[in-house]
Amino acid sequence: MRKNIVAGNWKMNTTLDEGVELANDINTLLKGKKVNCDVIICVPFTHLTSVNAVIEPELIGLGAENCSEHDKGAYTGEVSASMVKSTGATHVILGHSERRQYFGENNEQLLAKTHQALTNGLKPIFCVGEVLEERENGTYNDVVKSQVEALFSLTPEEFSKIVIAYEPVWAIGTGKTATAEQAEDMHAHIRKVVEEKYGNEIAENTSILYGGSCKPSNAKEIFSKPNVDGGLIGGAALQADSFMGIIEAFD
Repeated sequence: MRKNIVAGNWKMNTTLDEGVELANDINTLLKGKKVNCDVIICVPFTHLTSVNAVIEPELIGLGAENCSEHDKGAYTGEVSASMVKSTGATHVILGHSERRQYFGENNEQLLAKTHQALTNGLKPIFCVGEVLEERENGTYNDVVKSQVEALFSLTPEEFSKIVIAYEPVWAIGTGKTATAEQAEDMHAHIRKVVEEKYGNEIAENTSILYGGSCKPSNAKEIFSKPNVDGGLIGGAALQADSFMGIIEAFD
């Protein structure tokens, strides 16, 4: 059976001291609680080692927000998957809409990053999603399908290690809202695309997270949908209490 997952994406937020405090607060809140999902926090590169020292791996998984498509070499400012792994991290976000939009990451590059992550024992949280123009012109299913298909050179064993996160980019910070039904429709579509390539078993075991504006107030409704297996959480992951409110939406 696929796992329920709530993953926090801190983006470019928190100083090192603030990040360590936040991670420690989340860890403290999780102690002694039975929660019905895996919890992961994906933090800036600068925080990984220090955060790893204050969280308990049986309570919280640790992830990076990106990695290089290169193994090593003269790539000033880049961080390789092996470097990420050496900090104690277990996961890495790849293909986030902000990376695609602001840094021009394309499908070929993201496949290379995925190979690097898998080779180094990291589990990719691979993001897909459409922008407003694509939602409004009706091409959104095709757009997301093509993003998922960028991984289809992976072997079934490799693909089985992927977590997919669906981001309705048009509903993030725009004032527009994706309904739980719209989320479910796209998650079901993604699962069908995976099934057509890798078969029912892998499709049914692939966790697909919702990466829209998920908050404690709407998480329960979104997570109740049969094809939604959790969330990739932005702003609400920067406060321990609100992050816990989303985690506890899985009852």
